[in-house]
Amino acid sequence: MGICFSAEERYQFSQKTIPAKSGKNSAVYLMNSDCQESVGKSSATCLPLAPKNIKDLQSNPGYENVDVFTYEEMKTATKQFRPDYILGEGGFGVVYKGVIDDNVRAGYKSTKVAIKELNPEGFQGDREWLAEVNYLGQLSHQNLVKLIGYCCEDDHRLLVYEYMAMGSLEKHLFRRVGCTLTWSKRMKIALDAARGLAFLHGAERSIIYRDLKTANILLDECYNAKLSDFGLAKDGPRGDQTHVSTRVMGTYGYAAPEYVMTGHLTSRSDVYGFGVLLLEMLLGKRAMDKSRPCREHNLVEWARPLLNHNKKLLRIIDPRMDGQYGTKALMKVAGLAYQCLSQNPKGRPLMNHVVEVLESLKEDSNVQEEIMTNLHSRGKSVTLYEAPSDSQGTSDGDGQRRRPESSRRSKSEASVNTDKYVSDLVSDSDPDPTKI
Repeated sequence: MGICFSAEERYQFSQKTIPAKSGKNSAVYLMNSDCQESVGKSSATCLPLAPKNIKDLQSNPGYENVDVFTYEEMKTATKQFRPDYILGEGGFGVVYKGVIDDNVRAGYKSTKVAIKELNPEGFQGDREWLAEVNYLGQLSHQNLVKLIGYCCEDDHRLLVYEYMAMGSLEKHLFRRVGCTLTWSKRMKIALDAARGLAFLHGAERSIIYRDLKTANILLDECYNAKLSDFGLAKDGPRGDQTHVSTRVMGTYGYAAPEYVMTGHLTSRSDVYGFGVLLLEMLLGKRAMDKSRPCREHNLVEWARPLLNHNKKLLRIIDPRMDGQYGTKALMKVAGLAYQCLSQNPKGRPLMNHVVEVLESLKEDSNVQEEIMTNLHSRGKSVTLYEAPSDSQGTSDGDGQRRRPESSRRSKSEASVNTDKYVSDLVSDSDPDPTKI
C-alpha cells in the first residue's frame, strides 16, 4: 500500500476533503481480462462506490469473483505466518508468500499467492483496505494485479493476491550488484504500466491511481508488469467537475506539483507520476535520494532540464544500459518523460498517447536486443559509439586528416553508427540473422 507523506511533509500542503458519499450502488463493473488490445475502453456499467464498512462490503453483489477466507485458512497457507515466508513490508503491513490448496480449503486447486496483513498501527487503515477490495475486487485487466480473496475476522484484515514471482520493479531497478534490467525490459515494463493507467483513466467513471511508484509495480516470471496497491485510488471527476478535491497522499517525489499545492486531483496527476517513473528507469536513480549531491536530491528538478539535450542526456543515462538502445529511441523516451513532467497539467499527454509512443518503440527494442544477444553468443565484442566528425581529427604533415589518439580503437572494437549497424547486420549473409 502506498506510503503517505510524513507528518512534517504533509503539514506544508493545503488539504481539502470531500464529504463521505452515502448509499449503496449494486451495479457490477467487470472488465474482460482478455481485452489486450482495447486499452482504455471499459464496459457500460459503473464501478460501485467504495463500501463504507465490512458489512457494506459483504452485502455488495459485485464481489462474487473474490473468495472470502478465514484467518485459520490464512495461517495454514503461510505455515503460521513463518518469518522466512515474508516477501516484504510497507505502509500497509507485512506481505507473506503462501499456497492455497486442498490443505487450506477442500477442493481448492493449488495456487501460489501473496498475502498482505494489515498492520493496525501502520499508515493505512480500514478505509484503504476497503478501497483495495473495491477496486481490485471488480476490475480485471492484464496489467492490474489480480485480487484472489480477502479475510476480515475480528481485528484481522488480509488481502490475497496472485503471486508475482519476480517481485517489485524497485527491487530490480535499484539493485547494486547482479543482473540489471535491459533497455528492452525497461521499455516493456513502462508500456505495461502505461496500459494499466490508460485502462483506469478510460473507464466510464475514470479511476485515478494516485500511487504510481517502482515499489507498486510487480513483475511475473516473464517480466510482465502489473499495477498493485489500490488503497489510495480515487474515482475521477464526473460531470462538469474538473478535479477531485482530496487530502494530499501518496509517495514523496512522485506527486504532481499542482496536487501537492492544492489537493486538486486529476488523471494528469497520474501522468506526472508516470513521468517520474520513466525518469527513474532512464537514469537508474531513485526519485528522491538525499545521499546524492545536494542539487540532485530531487531527481525531477535536477534531470528534467537535461532531457532535451542529447549530449547532456547521454552523460546521465544509466550506464548499465550502454549499447542497448538507439539514439532516436532514447530521445523519444526522454522527450516523453519531459512532457509527462510538465509543471502545467494541460501540457502533459493523455495515457493513451503515452501507450502509443511506447508501443512504437517495442518492435525496434526487441529486434536490437535479439541482435545483441546473438552477437554475444557468437563471442563477438562490439562497442557501439558515434564515429567522430572530421573536425575532431588533426592534420598530419601531408595534410591528411587523422583521428585523435583517444578515438582510435582496436580491430575488435568496431566504430559504427548504431542504426546503420543494426540494418547491416539484419541484411547479413545468414538467411536468418536471429539464428546461429
